[in-house]
Amino acid sequence: MPSQPSKELETFDNPHPQRDYSIRIRIPEFTCLCPKTGQPDFATLHLEYVPDRLCVELKALKMYIWSFRDEGAFHEAVTNQILDDLVAATQPRFMRLTADFNVRGGIYTAVVVEHRAQGWEAAAAVTLP
Repeated sequence: MPSQPSKELETFDNPHPQRDYSIRIRIPEFTCLCPKTGQPDFATLHLEYVPDRLCVELKALKMYIWSFRDEGAFHEAVTNQILDDLVAATQPRFMRLTADFNVRGGIYTAVVVEHRAQGWEAAAAVTLP
């Protein structure tokens, strides 16, 4: 196989570090294994962040997400781990990860975790007519 899963997250320099702007990434094919049954769990991940000096490289992010495919993890644990790893790699001003898991046993699960850099505050929302 030419590509392999990897826990390494690559970054690149933010081309506009002087400006707060949002990057939104939707990852519709996240899979991991239920740690109790070994059955696959499927989720769509929604990553939103305001970069500081670094941005996450998308192919590396894809390989990183793929690395969870054969790992057992509770939804809450894996969502927090992914956020922690992304924050460690990119040191963003703000980052939010929402993991929207598919139904299992009649129950849908959504886990939302956030990181906010010390001292950073979002600009006031602008409402246009």
